[in-house]
Amino acid sequence: MVRFFVATVVTLLTWLPPATGWAEEVSKEQIKGLDEQVQEIKTDALGIAAELNRLEEKLLYPSNTQVSLFISLAPGTKFRLDAVEIQIDGKPVTRYLYALKELEALQGGGVQRIYTGNIRKGEHDLQVSVSGKSTGGGELRQTASFKLNKDVAPKLVGITLSTPGSASPSISFKDW
Repeated sequence: MVRFFVATVVTLLTWLPPATGWAEEVSKEQIKGLDEQVQEIKTDALGIAAELNRLEEKLLYPSNTQVSLFISLAPGTKFRLDAVEIQIDGKPVTRYLYALKELEALQGGGVQRIYTGNIRKGEHDLQVSVSGKSTGGGELRQTASFKLNKDVAPKLVGITLSTPGSASPSISFKDW
């Protein structure tokens, strides 16, 4: 009887390692399945976040009052842009200080959305002040005004900074 018991225990012990390996394989498959589920959940969460951002923008900036301002540099601009300050109807709405990487992006043809906000329908005064340094290192400051006509549709205004033939920056406005 003792021999039978010992033989049974030895037999069970010899089968134990393969059973453990089988359990590890199942665990690896389960982990792989869980990892795929986590990735799907992350993708869904990112999609939901993007949709929430779109809904938030529609709620905060309805199309009948929305205005967006964009800054760009004309090709060949010869000054270093340090800051842009924007006022609508005499009230400051944004001031932006530029880092080197941002300036390089603008010089490479990039466009920056510098402001999105709400204004009522009608005519508004848009004032843009630019400060920077000339190629010689001197301080530059330029201010320009633009009459902004807001109607029911969202208003998009492009602001282009350039230095046509001089070291002083010029500011031009264009409805998009």
